[in-house]
Formats: sequence, C-alpha cells, structure tokens
Amino acid sequence: MNSNEESTCPLLSETDENSIQHLPRQNSVNSLRSAFMSTLPDKVLSGLDTEAPFEFDFSKVTGLSQGEKDYYQTQMATLQSFEEVDCMEELDAIEEDDDDKEELAQQEKAMKISNIANIVLLILKIYATVRSGSLAIGASTLDSVLDLMSGGILWYTHIAMMSVNIYKYPIGKLRVQPVGILVFAAIMATLGFQVLLTALDQLIRNSHSEKLTEEQLLWLCLIMIFATVVKLMLWLYCRSSGNTIVRTYADDHYFDVVTNVVGLVAAILGDKCYWWVDPVGAILLAVYTITNWSRTVKENAVLLVGESAPPEFLQKLTYLVLRHPGVKRVDTVRAYTAGVLYFVEVDIELPKDIPLTESHNIGESLQTKLEKLKEVERAFVHVDFECQHRPEHSILCRLPSS
Repeated sequence: MNSNEESTCPLLSETDENSIQHLPRQNSVNSLRSAFMSTLPDKVLSGLDTEAPFEFDFSKVTGLSQGEKDYYQTQMATLQSFEEVDCMEELDAIEEDDDDKEELAQQEKAMKISNIANIVLLILKIYATVRSGSLAIGASTLDSVLDLMSGGILWYTHIAMMSVNIYKYPIGKLRVQPVGILVFAAIMATLGFQVLLTALDQLIRNSHSEKLTEEQLLWLCLIMIFATVVKLMLWLYCRSSGNTIVRTYADDHYFDVVTNVVGLVAAILGDKCYWWVDPVGAILLAVYTITNWSRTVKENAVLLVGESAPPEFLQKLTYLVLRHPGVKRVDTVRAYTAGVLYFVEVDIELPKDIPLTESHNIGESLQTKLEKLKEVERAFVHVDFECQHRPEHSILCRLPSS
C-alpha cells in the first residue's frame, strides 16, 4: 500500500485487522495515533495543535480541500473516542455524581419554568387576540395553546421515564421520550395546517379586519414584545441542556420567537398598510410550522425504527471489544436505535477449549463494559468458538399473516 492509500484508509479497517489484533493493550491508542501520524503529509502535520493532541488547526495549512479536512478531523475524533474507552476501562464503575444530580435538577427547573411561562403568555395572547382581531396574532395564540398542551405531554413523558415497573416494563420506558416528542410535533404540524387553511380562506373571501385603535395597538405591541423577550430568554436558558426533552422545549421557544415577531409585524402592516399582509403573514407562519415540526417527526420516528449507528460509533465499539481481555476475534458488532440510545449486539470468538465459567465471565464483563457507554441502553454479547457460520438472526421483511 502506498502512502496516498494509507492516508485515506479508515482506522480499524479490514486492511489493518491483523495488526490491530496484536497491538499492545497498554498503548493501543498511542500506537494507532503514531501509525496514523506517520502517513500524514508534512503540510498536514504543521496544522497539528500542540496543546490539543486530537485537533488540527487548519488555519495554518493551505492546499487542502474541504473533504480532506473533514477526513482528518473524523480520524482524530475516532482516536479521541478510543482514548475515552481506555479512560473508562480504568474506572471500576460509573456512578451518578453531584454534577449529574445538579444537571437533572436544572432540567426539571427548565421544564417547570417553561410550563409556567406558557400559561402566563397564553393569557396575555388571548387578550391581545380579542382586542386586535388579527389572524396572525390568533395563529400565535393558538400556538401558545398547543405549547401548554404539548408541554404537559413532555412533562408527563419525563415523569413516566422516571417511574418504572420492572415487571410491566422490563427494560424501562426510555422510548416514551421519542413517542412524546412525536405527539408534540404532530400536534404542532396539525396546528400549522389549520392556520394555513384559515388564512387562505380569508384571502379568498377578501375579508378585512377592523382597524385598531391607538390603545389597542399599544397593548398589542406591549404584549407581543413581552412574550417575545420571555421566549427568547427561555430559549437561551434551555438550548444548552443535555436532555432531549428540554432541547425540544428550546426548539419550541425559538419557534415562538419567530411566530411572535412575524405575527406582530404582519398585524401592524395589515392594520396600517395593506389588509392582506395579515393573512399572508399567517400563511408564512403556517408553512414554517409544518416544515419545522414535520422534520422533528421524521427525526424521532427514525429513532424507533432501528436505524444503524454511525460508522464512527461502530468503530468505537469495535475498539472496546478488541481491547477486552480474552477476546480472540470479533465476528460482528451491531448498534441500532431503540429510542434515543442504542441497542448493541456483539459476536465474539473465544478459544474452543476454554471453560464455561471463564467464557461466561468474559461475555458478562464485556456486556457490562458496553453498557457503561453513555450512548448505550442495552448490550447483548454472543460467545462462539468460530466465526465461519451464517448470521444468528434473519431479517424479517414482513409481519406474520396472523
């Protein structure tokens, strides 16, 4: 293999299988990193960050395409994930520390504040809608109604995951989260479609709204600006959370900022300039609503279908399995979505003359180690004495007729 081929070969590829299996267990990441560095051109090495051994500073490098930059960044990220595996192996167990408890408390606080804010803003928007008669403001108010309903759904989802009957739900209820988000997003997309129909009907019928008085316009501006500022602050507060439900709240807050601004501008222009600006603004909001939340539906539906994990994560799993003591060869590594986290299936080969107790301990300790990864919900390890057999499981293409 020439140097150009080596510089584009992924880590843990088939061409490196034999060499990787015989790497020293204590310095495998260093060995992989040294081997990778030895294939890099000098111009790429000049961009290596001396303070961050797994990062490149491409501002110091010229003549690289975007694809080449992405390749080198991906390879270094893979090496960094291998180092994380080694660091994890040095710990006997991963326990919930004070930082985890504090983060959980912050997540619950963010959800409570969001729900309270939704109630207050809904009352204010109902008043603004009644006083103004604006369709765009009405669309924003209907959005707040569904914010309250959907917030209740997400809160119930969060509570449901925390309380588990292991006899009724043997592996927990983490899949409640994407289901709750699916319901949330479906309601929002349905709202957008309803607003779209109402706005089109107003345009077709050439229906004009009554002009606002100065007092009505002042109250309208104050309420909508206040609602926008509150939602903007909640978006900034929730968007950095590691909890998917809280980030869904953040997406909704950001969406509300957009709908409030567009709704207010459309209502003012429709009142002062051209009446049709108000329903057109409502149509724009409806299209944005349908597009945004339909994308959320698709993303969360995929999580329940069983899509494969990305290659980078599969490499991380393969490295962990190869590093595990007693493993002779790795036959299969699979990881697929089963909700937000992954289910992992691993087939390993052990010496055929090994005692049953020892093979059981190797398989069980590997399963425990895999389930320590934060991306993994459940792991299954199959132990065999050879790797030449057909796959253990067939793939069903249709449901049984019964």
